[in-house]
Amino acid sequence: MAHSTVRATILPEIIKLICANQNVTEREALDMFYSSATGSSFADDDSGLFGQSPLYIYGLFIQEAK
Repeated sequence: MAHSTVRATILPEIIKLICANQNVTEREALDMFYSSATGSSFADDDSGLFGQSPLYIYGLFIQEAK
């Protein structure tokens, strides 16, 4: 399966987690995620982060925000 397909499959789950736990809209969650280092790594095929679970990636995002 192509990396972009995997990302497109798990990104909605990551955004749902951000929305639910940060009390923000989907648009705000997308902006927050993709402006973070975690989001940049997620978008980078070479990082391999796209192969991790949504919960794991969300955890990295939260750790980075602290």
